Amino acid sequence: MKNERATAHDFRSVLSLDPLLDFWRNQVVPMCPHTASMFEAAVGRLEADGAIGGQELDPAKMRQHLAHLVPLMTAVFPSSTWESDLATAVTPLDNRPFFYTPLFERYFLPDDGRMRGTLKQPQVDTAVFQRLRAFWLILDKVYGIVQGRSIPVVRTIVDPETGLDRHYRMLPDWQFLRVATQGRPEPLSDKDRAAILENIDDPEVLARLVPAQRFEFQGFIVIRAVDITQSEVLADLERGLIDQETIFCSDGFGRLQQRLRILFGRPDLRAGLGALHGDQVWVVNDQEHSPANCIFKNSNHVRVADLQGSMWLRAVNQRDMLIVPDLADGQRLSPAEQELLDLGFRSALIVPLIYQGSIIGTFFILSPRPNDFDAMDKLLIKPTVPLFSMALKRGVDDIHNEVQAIIKEKCTALHPSVEWRFRQAAFSHLERRHMGEASELEPIVFKDVIPLYGQTDIRGSSEARSRSIQADLTEQLRLAREVFERAGQIKSWPLIRQFDYRIAQRIDQLRQGLPTGAESEMIAFLKQEAEPTFEELLRIGPRVAQAVENYRRALDPRHGFVYRERQAYETSVSLLNARLSAYLEQAEAAAQKEYPHYFEKHQTDGLDYVIYLGQAMREDGHFTAFHLQNLILWQLILACGMAWHTEQTKPELSVPLDTCHLVFYSTTPLSIRFRYDEKRFDVDGAYDVRHEIVKSRLDKAVVKGSGERLTQPGRIAIVYAHAHEAEEMRQHLHYLQSNEHLLEDIEPLELEDLPSVKGLKALRVGVNLEAPALARQVTLVAAG
Repeated sequence: MKNERATAHDFRSVLSLDPLLDFWRNQVVPMCPHTASMFEAAVGRLEADGAIGGQELDPAKMRQHLAHLVPLMTAVFPSSTWESDLATAVTPLDNRPFFYTPLFERYFLPDDGRMRGTLKQPQVDTAVFQRLRAFWLILDKVYGIVQGRSIPVVRTIVDPETGLDRHYRMLPDWQFLRVATQGRPEPLSDKDRAAILENIDDPEVLARLVPAQRFEFQGFIVIRAVDITQSEVLADLERGLIDQETIFCSDGFGRLQQRLRILFGRPDLRAGLGALHGDQVWVVNDQEHSPANCIFKNSNHVRVADLQGSMWLRAVNQRDMLIVPDLADGQRLSPAEQELLDLGFRSALIVPLIYQGSIIGTFFILSPRPNDFDAMDKLLIKPTVPLFSMALKRGVDDIHNEVQAIIKEKCTALHPSVEWRFRQAAFSHLERRHMGEASELEPIVFKDVIPLYGQTDIRGSSEARSRSIQADLTEQLRLAREVFERAGQIKSWPLIRQFDYRIAQRIDQLRQGLPTGAESEMIAFLKQEAEPTFEELLRIGPRVAQAVENYRRALDPRHGFVYRERQAYETSVSLLNARLSAYLEQAEAAAQKEYPHYFEKHQTDGLDYVIYLGQAMREDGHFTAFHLQNLILWQLILACGMAWHTEQTKPELSVPLDTCHLVFYSTTPLSIRFRYDEKRFDVDGAYDVRHEIVKSRLDKAVVKGSGERLTQPGRIAIVYAHAHEAEEMRQHLHYLQSNEHLLEDIEPLELEDLPSVKGLKALRVGVNLEAPALARQVTLVAAG
């Protein structure tokens, strides 16, 4: 009744029908007594033929006994699905098919009798995986350790009809497989079990704890193949589109096109991509271009004017996918359409690519057959459209970055106040080269310069952003839940109740806060799981249809999800930043006219800037304490103006925002060096780095003994280290109080030590936001 063989890994396996016969005796016949005679007759014929009854079972010869084996196998392979199932019975461990459905034979079994195709998963060597699976079976059936068996295995084969790859998940059924032991199996200690679980993917460790020679596999395994081509190809497309090389190199675009052919099940489809660039369209396809990862090198350039009235621009204008049933039916074809028709293409599917509300190009699929695309094809490609858009945007951005890098390499963007020094260095460099000397651009270092730093920060912006996200997600989940609640009032489908439960869970989670990663997880849940069910739920009735309409109407058309509160927050931050930035630029332009100086501005949720000035930074060397104190006073007036602009902008903000203002005053000079590799100035030397450390940590400063944040809305905090700096600042503050820019509430403060920063102090004073004099000062700056 069995045939022994040793595997390459010293496992003993036996092809045996005993588990099947026992299944009939113990389960089928007792439940269906009328099958007893059929069972005994089938067993008798197999014994008479020598197929069982102590003879060795050779999988290669089992087909000779097919007529007598089929009745017994009906318990495993139902007659009702015999013609439609992809299923087989295989020998233990080495998976040699000996009984299979017609479809399985057609797709998976070539002449040599072994399964065709390649394993796509798991991502380990096949022999290693088979050995691991043998250990997992022993652990499960003998020791009750259920690990590893559920790892999915995907086999890729070539469809004999289309010549295209198809992907199947191979689902094993182990019920007719036994694991026999030599004597009683040795027990596993708690330590052994822990070691097994920790090394469940290491066959060498498992071999030491579970010796293979003590076990024998008896029976057979049933494998059923489930077609997962669509989901696998969509996953491959997503992975490929994340890597722009898949689109923008010739080989990569060819792979992308092949995946689309597999997805649609049509081997003669052609794909193309059009990137909008000014008055041109860069068209990428599978033609032979440069293998480099560059859309600019691997594309044909077509003028937008030459595409007027074409199917591509029709799709762009309607901002939706467009199906062209037959190019031959067109009355007036554009030159590009006529070219496609001449090449033999008849129908097309055009997908406009949109990024942040703007059309950036199109993606299209062509077929040589008329009427080859329908609405189901649009649904099939729809999940990948945002990824195509992001991939195209990234590719175009890469080109712009390359161009910008060349410009920066040859013509570094320099602040006008220091351009003279770079001209000097370049002239010296050219002079040395003309004299035949080896030369590089000399270091650009400005020594003994004074740094002035200021900051206007939007207070609580992170919390406001988080609250806006919570509000939008809660609203979208509430609308989605209403769909399922209304559906559940009509239909008692359990899946409706499950979706309602899962949405309620997420709403409760949001009430507690917004954990890291929750936004993307919830949007993915709604897009990938909840929304796809709406098409089915729409059929339930008008109340459900109205709830679906309410949900869809609430979605932002550009982002695809509820974006009301986030839009309000971002609009508010953008508006406030724009007002403050414009004022800063106006004030800075006026200050540059009075005394040129180096200036850098950075903008995030608020603004910060740094000024460097000193004798070394002037071509004429003209610099005095007057210029320094004038700019320090300018900083304080600027901070007052920033506070005033914030107050004036507040009524226009959908989300309440406020700003805090800080000035860091240090008269200790430092040196700055231009970093050619980074194209920017940086402090030069370990001692001077302390100034940068202090700057980076000031936003965390708190008042000593109180724990209160130093920076407060509507007030200016001036941080200093030395007593004379405080005295100079007090003179400026008293002046600004006298002309009503500041309130009469100067606070001298000591600060808690910051990491690696000690001994800082501060003055803090309120801005007189109601003072007409301050309003006049701001108006003068705006007038230039």
